[in-house]
Amino acid sequence: MTHTDLNVSSDSGASAAALPAPVDASAPASGARTTAATSSRVLRWLGPFGLLGSVVCTLWIVLDAASAKSPLVPHQPAIAGWLNGPGSELSYRKFLVILLIMTACYVAAVVGARQVSPRWLIWTLIALHVVLFIGPVLISQDVFQYIDYGRLGVLHGINPFAHGPIAAPQDPLFRYVGTIWYHVATAYGPLFTLLSYPIALLGVDGALWGMKVLAIASSLAALWFVWLCAKRLGRDPVLATLIVGINPLWVIYGLGGFHNDLLMDAFMMGGVLLLLREQEARGAAAIILGAAVKATAIVVLPFVVLARRRWSLIGGAAVALVVVGLASFVAFGVHGLDFVSVLKRNSTYVSTDSFPLEVAHLIGLPGVFRVDRTIVRFGSVVVILWFMWRTWRGYDWISASSWTLLVLAVSSTWLLAWYLLWALPLAVISRDRRVLWATLGIMALFVVHQTAPLFSPVT
Repeated sequence: MTHTDLNVSSDSGASAAALPAPVDASAPASGARTTAATSSRVLRWLGPFGLLGSVVCTLWIVLDAASAKSPLVPHQPAIAGWLNGPGSELSYRKFLVILLIMTACYVAAVVGARQVSPRWLIWTLIALHVVLFIGPVLISQDVFQYIDYGRLGVLHGINPFAHGPIAAPQDPLFRYVGTIWYHVATAYGPLFTLLSYPIALLGVDGALWGMKVLAIASSLAALWFVWLCAKRLGRDPVLATLIVGINPLWVIYGLGGFHNDLLMDAFMMGGVLLLLREQEARGAAAIILGAAVKATAIVVLPFVVLARRRWSLIGGAAVALVVVGLASFVAFGVHGLDFVSVLKRNSTYVSTDSFPLEVAHLIGLPGVFRVDRTIVRFGSVVVILWFMWRTWRGYDWISASSWTLLVLAVSSTWLLAWYLLWALPLAVISRDRRVLWATLGIMALFVVHQTAPLFSPVT
């Protein structure tokens, strides 16, 4: 009963005994107002607190990673030795605890995103990138492969598309390359390999700093394009950019490892922005350049062609393909396309985080076999063809591209954390919000799988 209802009842001559006592009438409303005010205060600070917590967790990981040997820090040049002192050893269990805390901060930041100002978000993103830039390489050795392939070509005259790092074992960078990749030629696109050539000339330490600069610039560019795409589509740019840029997998696994997936994302999202601005030839060309960094970006192109059906898209893509193809042929000869066969071979590897392996374990199988890969690939092709048909019928091409990238990551037996970053920038701007929830859900499952040892009995 509201305050107005009480006044009406009193004027109509109802007895005082029939009316609730004034204190009893006001108490529930007062309690509700108090609860609402408390909730409002909590929400007001939830977003900023989540941003601050993300920076603190990242700094914690970086300082500990720079202080002592850790299973989370690959063997590398001592470029972050000046950070020794404030931190302590980054044990695996400590890292998982920090990852859980950082994930909680991420959830808090997303829930409270309405209270996050653009300035708060921008300064947070800058802080995260600076902290990771000055620290050591985290978790992955891939960045040393990038440099080694460049050194093979520019310093040793060895074609990185035809030979693996073992072709120059005397190179001072060779000892930092993962042993699994000694005999494997580069699986990266010709554009990225050519970009690695001038960086390789900077020496071992200089090349590592150069790759870090490239990854930082790529990440910031990708996030800027996400912001602009969100504005173009009428989405909240702060929320969209926050979901991508503060994500623990983006920050720790992607940016912390300085992966070229970030450069691929930058080209891909730049292409999407151009397409949204109706600059179709340039947009298609940008996506081709992204695929020349890492082949995965090519996924976007067929969906936008099916959706828009314009010759300008095909023309822009064709011109970019010719330019990249000619540059690749001049630099690498007929071996420039060998990365396709390397990708095929790499797809036979199995990582402990892959969904096919976990499904195999759930049904009692010891691992993933050839028949399992065939079934998974067939299922993936069916799903992708279905999304292509839906796009032809009018489904959102951004959503279809995002779904496809997510399917490729989940169906891969060689799933790595940064593969889940392929779909995320597209998912936050997609019309179908289910793909965003699916992407975040898969990322949550990855974090759960990573942190499961924390809850296992210590033997």
